This record gives sequence, structure tokens and C-alpha cells, in this order.
Amino acid sequence: MSKIEDAQEILKALGLPTAQQNEMSALTLLALCGIKETDNWADASRQSLGVTKGIMTFVADTYNKNYAPNTRETFRRQVLHQLVQGRIVDYNPDEPDLPVNSPKAHYAVSAAALSVIRKYGIAEWEGAVADFKKKVVILTEAYEKERSMTLIPVTLEGEEIKLSAGKHNEVQAAVIEQFAPRFASGAKVLYLGDAANKDLYVDKERLAKIGIPITEHSKLPDIVIYDEPKEWLFLIEAVTSHGPVSPKRILELEDFLRDSKVGKIYVTAFPDKAEFRKHVADIAWETEVWIADNPDHMIHFNGDKFIGPR
Repeated sequence: MSKIEDAQEILKALGLPTAQQNEMSALTLLALCGIKETDNWADASRQSLGVTKGIMTFVADTYNKNYAPNTRETFRRQVLHQLVQGRIVDYNPDEPDLPVNSPKAHYAVSAAALSVIRKYGIAEWEGAVADFKKKVVILTEAYEKERSMTLIPVTLEGEEIKLSAGKHNEVQAAVIEQFAPRFASGAKVLYLGDAANKDLYVDKERLAKIGIPITEHSKLPDIVIYDEPKEWLFLIEAVTSHGPVSPKRILELEDFLRDSKVGKIYVTAFPDKAEFRKHVADIAWETEVWIADNPDHMIHFNGDKFIGPR
């Protein structure tokens, strides 16, 4: 059989669903194991690869299988996600605290799976597969425990919410824990997004009460906080690489929130002054800037007034 067929047999034996026993999945496994057509499975190696410049490049150069650039997400969602779930592949093993959407995201065959894969085609193969399947539950529990240690906890309404790891979510946690008590004391968080879960926390009832559509969360900023006595709505973007409250973003949000009559306060939150300096030219007038490593202060892009609705 060809190496692609071998890889399909391996994926089937290791318990992958039928949908993940296809050619794309097989090629992904070959890339992650560094196996060429003339190689022996005993020579499979563990190497960390990204999707486009790693896996897809290997597949094109080694097996002459050229996938369009827009299939990157297909590799990620329809192949790699299931390989990670099956404990055949590790996600970001070199830097487990990378944010979900990091361009440095990478994958590698798990040490346990590699040990089995190297035995393909020899007498020990079936026994190794059986042992791996017995260990999958334990491996999954250990993996999830390791991942949970990198999550960022915040407390909302007495409930602990965990944000995925990454600098962006560190800024979001700082907004909840440091900005809100200083500049929105007593206000309630109505929405908190996350790179891995856009609707991590949503208070649908309060959002509806103040006239905010609750079927299009993707248009909301990272954090929404409401001061009910003042009727002030804080719309906060956490910025670590792009996306300050720019004039364009103001227009988008004003249109989205056109049916809400409460006063709107737009805030861009940065981790530090260095990041702020990168984006200062794009920040809209009549908005606020808050910097996490100087939490007691606010920069007002408001002309003759201080913090308050536009």
C-alpha cells in the first residue's frame, strides 16, 4: 500500500471517525510524522508544525498534493481538531499558553501516539494499539488538566469564568478586575467575549432591557459593562495587536446600537504604553483610553469634557 493508505489504516485503528480517515487526514498525519513515501514507519518523528507553512507545505512538496490557501481552516477544523481530541496530536506543545487565534499555533504527534505509529506493520502493532486505546481517557484527562492551568480566571456575579490563555484575554481580565472597580463602580458586566468563545458570558435579559440586539454578538466589542443608575454603557475593546475604537468602529457600533437609548462610553484598553503608542493615530475622538499597567489613570480623547457618554 502507499503511505497515504497506511496512514488511513493507522487513523482507523486508533479510533478516528470515518470522516477523519480521508486523504487530507492521512496527509496531515504523514506531515506531522515527517514520513515520505520511501520511509519506514519506524522512522516517524515528532515535530511541531503550523498549518500553512508546515503541514500544507510538506504535503505539497512531498506528496504533490496542493490545497488552496483557503483550505487551511478545513485542515484545522475537520482534521486537526479531531486528532487533538483523540490524543493523537498535541496542540501548541511548545508554547501551551499561546492564545487560540495566535499565528504561532502549531501541532505535533503526541508521544503516546508516536510510540504506536512506529510499530505499524510489525508484530507489536495490534498490542500497541490496544494499549493506546486504554490510555486515551487518562491521557485526555491529563491534557485537559494541563490546559486548564493556563486559563485566566475572572469572577462575574460570584461565578468564576475562565478565559483562554493569551495576552488579549489578560487585558480583558484586567478590565474586569481593575478598570471596572475604578471607573464603573457598581456597574454590571453584560457581555464578555473570548478568542475561543465569542459569547463566553452574556446577560441576555439585561441586554434586551436596554435595547441591544442579542442575536448578533459578533458585532459587540470585547466587553460591555452597564451602569444602570447613570444609564451609562461602557463599550470596551481590548487591544494587543489590532482593533482600537477607531472612527470606523464607532460608526459600526452606533449603527448596531441605534435602538439603545442609554449613554454610550467607548473605551480602548491596552496592556501597556508601548502597545498604546502603536495605535494612537487610529483612536477616535470622544473616546477613552485605559492602560492596564497604569490602572488608576484614564486618557480622554474628548476635547473639553471628561468621561461620559458621547
